[in-house]
Amino acid sequence: MGHPPDGSQLALFSASQREQAGKPELLGALADSAHACRACSLRAGCRSVVFGEGDPHARLLLVGEGPGQVEDEQARPFVGPAGQLLDRILLAAGFRREEVFITNVVMCRPPGNRVPLPEEVAACRPWLERKLAIIHPEIILCLGALALHTLVEPGLAVGRARGRWLQRDGSLVLATYHPAAVLRDPGKRRPVWEDFCLVRSRYLESARG
Repeated sequence: MGHPPDGSQLALFSASQREQAGKPELLGALADSAHACRACSLRAGCRSVVFGEGDPHARLLLVGEGPGQVEDEQARPFVGPAGQLLDRILLAAGFRREEVFITNVVMCRPPGNRVPLPEEVAACRPWLERKLAIIHPEIILCLGALALHTLVEPGLAVGRARGRWLQRDGSLVLATYHPAAVLRDPGKRRPVWEDFCLVRSRYLESARG
């Protein structure tokens, strides 16, 4: 394979496969296909395809921008300085990293950690959409502007969107600042913590039914 799933998001699996296979099997098959993707030029300049990781049955899914150098080296999302901060925030908010799913808008590191170009986002978006379709989380947390623009509304500022719940294909969506932005501007620490508290409150409320 190696080509993104088509717009129907059904190209990789037949109807019977989708009925018979569980989420871990579907995600595993999708990851195998993603590692062969050459839909944009990013793959030629990076070491790894950083598909994402976490619980295939996660009720909370976090979407960032793209892998950095450390993520590219380890083939894991959010393991550099921003990822270490994210781990601390998750733990403080009552989440274990293993119980959520973490991914990015693009799976390959842009040169110099620049913001992914629109054509790179478009090439990788079918993979992201398929992950969302398989996991179908209750809550999606957009970490930064690119995730918000890709999944909700182009041009919508994080500062305007944060603090209010949005809807997307049956999932609740909340936006907050990217952990890297918090490292650059400690003044964003409190707003991010407030957003994670909102997520935790809704998460627990949903669990109680």
